[in-house]
Amino acid sequence: MNRPRLLTSADQAVLPLLIGIDLGGTNIKIGLLDEQGTVLADLAVPTEVSEGPAKGVRRMAAGIDLVLAQAKCSRRDVARIGLATPGSMDIPAGQLLHPHNLPGWFNFPIRDALSKAAQLPVTFANDASAAAYGEFWQGTGRQYHSMILLTLGTGVGGGIIIGDVNIVGEQGAAAECGHVVIDTRDDARVCPCGGLGHLEAYAGATAVVTRTQEALDAGRRSSLTDQLAGGETLTPRLIAQEAEVGDELSWEIIETTARYLGAGIITLIHVINPSGVVLGGAMTFGGAGSTLGQKFLACVIDEVQTRGLKVTTRDLRIEFASLGGDAGYIGAAGLARLDYLKQSFQTPRVEQ
Repeated sequence: MNRPRLLTSADQAVLPLLIGIDLGGTNIKIGLLDEQGTVLADLAVPTEVSEGPAKGVRRMAAGIDLVLAQAKCSRRDVARIGLATPGSMDIPAGQLLHPHNLPGWFNFPIRDALSKAAQLPVTFANDASAAAYGEFWQGTGRQYHSMILLTLGTGVGGGIIIGDVNIVGEQGAAAECGHVVIDTRDDARVCPCGGLGHLEAYAGATAVVTRTQEALDAGRRSSLTDQLAGGETLTPRLIAQEAEVGDELSWEIIETTARYLGAGIITLIHVINPSGVVLGGAMTFGGAGSTLGQKFLACVIDEVQTRGLKVTTRDLRIEFASLGGDAGYIGAAGLARLDYLKQSFQTPRVEQ
C-alpha cells in the first residue's frame, strides 16, 4: 500500500497542520497531517458504538491529543479538523441522521459537538467522499484532474472529485454511485435501500454472496460446495480463493461482478467525463498485487471500453486505490485543508 511519507521530525512539517478523522462502526482512525499531506502521526481508537455519540466525540478529542503528543506538535498549529462519517447525514447542518452501523447515534449534531470538544473548526463529510478526496490528493488519483472512486465492500460507495471540488449535492447525498440503476426490469434485484436494480444489488459483497448461493442452490458444481461442507463461510474472500485455484463458478461470479460494475461506471463517466476511475474497498479480489485482481480489473475495463462512448473512454484510466484504510482520514484532512484555504482567501494548489 502506498501512503503519504511519514516525517522523521515534526520540524520538517509545512504549517498549518490538519486533523483527519474517519469514524467507523468498529474503530475511529485519526491522523495528523501537514499542509502538503504528509502524515505526522496516526492511530485508531475503538468506536464503542453502544456507549453513544457523546462519549464517541470525547474519544475523538482524546485521540487528537494523543496524535499531537505522538508527533510532538502543538494544538495552536492545527488549523482545522476533517471528520468523515458513514451513513445518511445532513452535511450543511453537521448532523448524523440514520447511520445503520452506528445504532443509537441517530440525529446527532456531531460536527458541532466535536468542534466544541476539540476547540477547533470542523469540516464534515461522507466517508466515501472523504476516501475519494484522499486518493485524489495523495493516492492513485494524484495524476488526475477529476476522478470517481468506487468503494467495493458490503455495498458500493462512491465519491466524485472535479478539480479540487468534492461533489456534495443539495442535501449532501451526491455521489451515491452504488445506487445507479443498471437493471430496469420489474423483477430486478432489490437493493438494501429498497430500490430496484441498483448497482449495489448486483456488485456489493452481499450481492456477490447471494448470487453465488443461488447458483449453488440451483445445482451448479463448484469446489465451494466442499469448502462450505467443511465449515467455511461463503464470503467474497472464499470465492476469490476458489477462483484462484481454478473453480469455474467462482471465476464466473467474479467476472459477472466486473461486468455489472462496468455497467455502472459507464453511466457515471457519461455524466462526469473524469480522467480516471479508482476502485477501492475490501472487495477488489486481491487488487493490484494479485493475478485474480488484475483479471477482475481487466474485465471491468473491457466492459467500459465496449459499451462507453469513445470520447469518454479513449483516455480514461481505471485503476485500484493505493491508500487502503488510510484514505478516509487523509481525505477528511484534505477537505479540511480546502475549507481553511477558502476562508483564508487563498487558491489551493493541487500537486499533479
